[in-house]
Amino acid sequence: MKHHAPPAPLTDRFGRIVTYLRLSVTDRCDLRCTYCMAEKMSFLPRSDLLTLEELERLSVAFIKRGVRKIRITGGEPLVRKGIVALFRNLGAHLGKGLDELTLTTNATQLERYAADLAATGVHRVNISLDSHIPEMFEAITRRGSLDSVLRGIDAAQAAGLKVKLNTVALKHANAGEIPDLVAWAHARGIDITLIEVMPLGETGEDRFDQYIPLPMIRDHLEKRFTLDDLPVRDDLGGPSRYAQVRETGGRIGFISPLTNNFCAGCNRVRVTCTGTIYMCLGQDDHVDLREIMRASPGDDAPLDAALDRALGAKPERHDFVIREPGASPALPRHMSLTGG
Repeated sequence: MKHHAPPAPLTDRFGRIVTYLRLSVTDRCDLRCTYCMAEKMSFLPRSDLLTLEELERLSVAFIKRGVRKIRITGGEPLVRKGIVALFRNLGAHLGKGLDELTLTTNATQLERYAADLAATGVHRVNISLDSHIPEMFEAITRRGSLDSVLRGIDAAQAAGLKVKLNTVALKHANAGEIPDLVAWAHARGIDITLIEVMPLGETGEDRFDQYIPLPMIRDHLEKRFTLDDLPVRDDLGGPSRYAQVRETGGRIGFISPLTNNFCAGCNRVRVTCTGTIYMCLGQDDHVDLREIMRASPGDDAPLDAALDRALGAKPERHDFVIREPGASPALPRHMSLTGG
């Protein structure tokens, strides 16, 4: 009997093995956060997006090459029609090569979908929430109701999902609120990760005015809390550096792409809703996988070869910088297109 060797892991030229895929299913969102989108966004025609079947095929190809964690992103993934079916089909691979299936969401639709997501095998969700003050929430998101997000958080926890908050620190908006937001989250058993604003896409706002280094936020937090740094876990390969808050028992993560480059252990790639793989959030190196898949509907060999080409072009690090007022973004594409 002939035995075929398992496909080789996806490895870049720096020896980093990719085990984590962030897969965007839509560039659309029901919010217009000031650091992420322009207020009047032009979204892609739906015909440009991968079908749900193509998203599944692509995910399975990554799983066969050693990806063990898939995070579904957007835009806002829960506005994509039929999204639960994709989660259900991908959830069938849990324990069969895939260790974790999760998503990042703004939670506006989570009240409707939380129980269904839990039933597909999702165990935890990351929720983007930049303020727990209604007026500030509306100012940052330019629309939307904080109540719908809070109901989504309630529904997620009721469904047994582990919730973590992601909060972008904004100098003239929510920076002063962050200690209270941390206390509020920890009181609900929710950890929180703070993120520096990233210079991606024109949003109608000046990133220089928005940007505040996280070391300044941490100094502010330490006037109220005692933060104990937790060991860096190399197996996670993620950008967060965590601290435990003695007074609350909860954790705070710090993602600081501008003040502390975190690329050395990068284990992830991003694929857009149109099937373009970006090997780095902060670089423009990419490969179009959509046309390759559509040109070879019954054969994944060309797709495998394209993934190898993509990993061969994965850069060592990003080059994010915000130097001066009015500076152009590092890259023209919006975070919502790349997939967070």
